[in-house]
Amino acid sequence: MRKEFRDLAEPDAVADLISDLDIGGATKEVPLTEARGRVLADRVDADLDVPGFDRSNVDGYAVRAEDTFGASEGDPVELEQVGRVDAGERPDVTVESGTVVEIATGGVVPPGADAVVMVERTSRENNTVTVRTSVAPGDSIMVAGADVAAGQRTLGPDTELTAREIGLLSALGLDSVPVRAQPTVGILSTGDELVAPGESLDSDAGQIYDVNSHTIAASVAEAGGDPEVYPIVGDDFEAMKRVLTEAATDSDLVLTSGSTSAGAADHIYQLIDDHGELLRHGVAVKPGKPMLVGRFEETPYIGLPGFPVSALTIFRHFVAPKIRNAAGKPPRKREQITAEMAVTERYKEGRTRLMPVGLVEDGDGNLLVYPVDKGSGATTSLVDADGTVELAPETEQLDTGDEVSVTLFSADVRPPGLLGIGEDDPLLSRLLDEIDTPRYLPLGSREGLRRLRNGIPDVAVAAGPTEREVEAVELGGWSREWGLLVPAGNPDDITGIADLVDSDLRLVNRGRQSGLRASLDAAIEELAEQRGTDQSTLTDAINGYTLTAQAYESPPRRVLAGKADAGLGLRATADRLGMAFVTLGTQSVRVLAAPDRTEKPGVAALEALLNEDDHVADLAGVTLSE
Repeated sequence: MRKEFRDLAEPDAVADLISDLDIGGATKEVPLTEARGRVLADRVDADLDVPGFDRSNVDGYAVRAEDTFGASEGDPVELEQVGRVDAGERPDVTVESGTVVEIATGGVVPPGADAVVMVERTSRENNTVTVRTSVAPGDSIMVAGADVAAGQRTLGPDTELTAREIGLLSALGLDSVPVRAQPTVGILSTGDELVAPGESLDSDAGQIYDVNSHTIAASVAEAGGDPEVYPIVGDDFEAMKRVLTEAATDSDLVLTSGSTSAGAADHIYQLIDDHGELLRHGVAVKPGKPMLVGRFEETPYIGLPGFPVSALTIFRHFVAPKIRNAAGKPPRKREQITAEMAVTERYKEGRTRLMPVGLVEDGDGNLLVYPVDKGSGATTSLVDADGTVELAPETEQLDTGDEVSVTLFSADVRPPGLLGIGEDDPLLSRLLDEIDTPRYLPLGSREGLRRLRNGIPDVAVAAGPTEREVEAVELGGWSREWGLLVPAGNPDDITGIADLVDSDLRLVNRGRQSGLRASLDAAIEELAEQRGTDQSTLTDAINGYTLTAQAYESPPRRVLAGKADAGLGLRATADRLGMAFVTLGTQSVRVLAAPDRTEKPGVAALEALLNEDDHVADLAGVTLSE
């Protein structure tokens, strides 16, 4: 039976529901070597003085202070050395009036001494020590218990243990401490399409690598939980029930991803209904509507959506705070900043939207945000975004220049040193490696120019013929040879576009945003003029003209996989992959900067690199522009 989302809960109601789940609170004794990042369960009092003896803070001589009174550079006093004390050594000598004992830093101050004179203010000849300064009782001595006194309250419950606290506990002689037990979180990804990373992938069968198990496990650990990842389970009711039962038996909380929506193969909600309690199915947020909250048997359960962006968004917003609380960690401070919208964003879905956004600074240092939304299934959205902007259900539009509050993913998030959008290219990838903290969105030449026109990126990279120009500063560029990539030996004897038009050979093209596609379309138009026909007639004749791939290596890789006879691409790619290459010409690649951002360090660094040819030596068909 297909489940429908008829009653979506408000986000606050779901947060309250999750807050009421009982997922831990026990105490555990752990070795000090494993205590970093854990939270103390009980108060720790000192059982001894630290230090446990009067200790010298300097290298010098232990003295009776009164023996030095009046001593100065011009009128020193002479005292007799009667012994020496090193660190970790029990003194076997007493300082009497008129005598001194040489002492190392950390050494036990010998009986009779009440001060230490620094060695730099003394000189010695044989056993006579000349003291050229006066000292007062207690000078250069840390008395017993000065750091920590026996019986003192040193650390309280709920203290998160960092290197500093562990150092203090070590000084107290503790080799283990009582901490709040980390809630064990069982993690289970579901779906027939999922394959564990490292295993072979059959893309033709619609398989994809499992992203959620690893991102959610890492997020659980960051929140203070103990993640336990279970094997992927396909869309099989009995198998899902078996693994869920195992996870519920061994965990304080079970998290699944996938199988929470309304599809016919989404069994999780039915299992929770049958073997526990389904408290909520569906929340009024985007992304992440099909989440579940309940109990499987007696174990708290939360079902996350299958798409990685949705799953991680729901985890961060609803689940992470609960795990932190169970682990005894304080609520994570929501790092929020204020910025302006770089573009207009429309929204009319009537539910809370947690919109992923990226950060960029304009030429004046003002902070701008732009939406990063390739869809919930795009894993690159996980790293291209810096935080979220929460849109209330009644929000219909954010305009360019509107001030918004951004909740950052972490406190150390910073705008990229360079934000670029446009054509993907092997030379560009190398240049970006030399830039400090770049971010590049390979959305194609047309999209790069459009977004540069709208004031989003620092630079746009455009290749081939472009329909419209944009106000920008050209930093430089290069030319690249483009054409058709075919199997080694060119078994079909392809010589150009005409062979694709006049035969049934299959092509893999690039998308409309790509500069390669623009150059191909211009070449097809030229051929159409030569034949006295229109361009659409020729494109209709090319088998696979509408079959497009996203990146510059994607078409040739499909050719290598035997899925096509030719792929649109670059000579540099053919050289790297060992394929035959049918040249169709060269195209220019231009790097264009927003006029108000040319002084940004990242932009200046990229411009400087465009004047160096070190990175093009082994790239076939690539030449830097003069």
